[in-house]
Amino acid sequence: MGKLFIVPTPIGNLEDMTFRAIKVLKEVDLILAEDTRTSGKLLKHFEIATHMHSHHMHNEHKTVENLVKRLQAGETIALISDAGTPAISDPGFLLTRACVENGIDVECLPGATAFVPALVNSGLPNDKFVFEGFLPDKKGRQTRFLALQEEYRTMIFYVSPHKLNKTLAEFAQYFGADRPVSVSRELSKLHEETVRGTAEEVLKHFEAKPAKGEIVVCVGGLIKTKG
Repeated sequence: MGKLFIVPTPIGNLEDMTFRAIKVLKEVDLILAEDTRTSGKLLKHFEIATHMHSHHMHNEHKTVENLVKRLQAGETIALISDAGTPAISDPGFLLTRACVENGIDVECLPGATAFVPALVNSGLPNDKFVFEGFLPDKKGRQTRFLALQEEYRTMIFYVSPHKLNKTLAEFAQYFGADRPVSVSRELSKLHEETVRGTAEEVLKHFEAKPAKGEIVVCVGGLIKTKG
């Protein structure tokens, strides 16, 4: 029986790649990459010559069965995403679940992921939090906001740059204009920035200075009142 390794890759700064991740990627029989062009640059930088196959959200339903057979035959496979830890708002869950169901060992290496530094940077309570990932685009979006109105834990969202202002306006609408918000963008990169304030204040900032790059938004939860 083979083994599946889940290997985090840097979210920006290549120095965040771990020694162990490099070692595993050099030793496995196959690397599954979300985008082979993007990952090809990473592998070249670290002189990793392991063969690579494409594994992304559009083909993972079709490839899982064959990959499970290869693992059952004794191959070792590493799964990587374009950046960060696979299966966190990225492909990886389906294959991991199939391996668990078929008794195949799965080992996830610790490493880079965007929401943890964003949460710590925010200054918002982090003893309890909920990771929401990407909100629905249309269907179910309002329903999700309404459900989160009573959420007392810090909420974490992934937001694309062109939807940031709309999302901040919705936070003000559903959670209140004075709800604390922290927007972290381009984490670990040259132009890393974290903007903190109320939903209204942060919205005004990005209306004046449109955001670019990868974005994580942390929103304070509903404060419980006594009585």
